[in-house]
Amino acid sequence: MSRHDPLIALRHMRDYARESVDLAQEKSRQDLDDNRTFNLAQARLLEIIGEAANRIPVEFQMEHPEIAWGQIVSLRNRLIHGYDAIDFDIMWLIIQSDLPELIKQLENII
Repeated sequence: MSRHDPLIALRHMRDYARESVDLAQEKSRQDLDDNRTFNLAQARLLEIIGEAANRIPVEFQMEHPEIAWGQIVSLRNRLIHGYDAIDFDIMWLIIQSDLPELIKQLENII
């Protein structure tokens, strides 16, 4: 399997999403403001999820419209290029609401 194998990228998305959700256990939204290590770790995990999504071929993405591919990649771009203007409320919502659903969707595909 190559580095850009879709199955590898899907597994990376799932695994890093799980890690993000697990890392947020017993944390609060306020921890994104107060704990720089937690904040940076979460941002990096979301960036990796977006980068992995970007490696999925368009044809495969079209076969799985239940996943918000464009939004996931857009988030990665915003985190990297707009690092100084990250909205932690949105980041927390993604971690708490969107990632658990994404994990389920990816499990159904993998």
